[in-house]
Amino acid sequence: MADKITSPADLLARARQAQAGLDLRDGEKPIKLTVHMGTCGIAAGARDVLATFMTELAAAGVENVSLHQSGCAGLCEQEPMVTIQFEDGSQYRYGLLEDHDKIKAIVSQHIVGGAPVDAYLIKSA
Repeated sequence: MADKITSPADLLARARQAQAGLDLRDGEKPIKLTVHMGTCGIAAGARDVLATFMTELAAAGVENVSLHQSGCAGLCEQEPMVTIQFEDGSQYRYGLLEDHDKIKAIVSQHIVGGAPVDAYLIKSA
């Protein structure tokens, strides 16, 4: 259950939080992160992966990533899975992201630090 709004400051904080969530999904940004949410992905926990990426990106202060959803990528055994595409066209696909620590590592090491996390990487192009 969400916290109750008891003051104008609470309302403003809630509005800022909602806007931050919208900003993740809007506009062209240098990094595009896609969570694969076909039925296999959803069954494997893709909704939780999406929420965790939103939380971790916000916590790290990352503003150069747009967050998207897509259907199945054809690698059902690797779900939940994400694809990260950079401005230069390079793509990285991470799989088996059922653990929140894996997502934290991808955000801190790859998105912020620029170094792919080989242990969770499925394919790069």
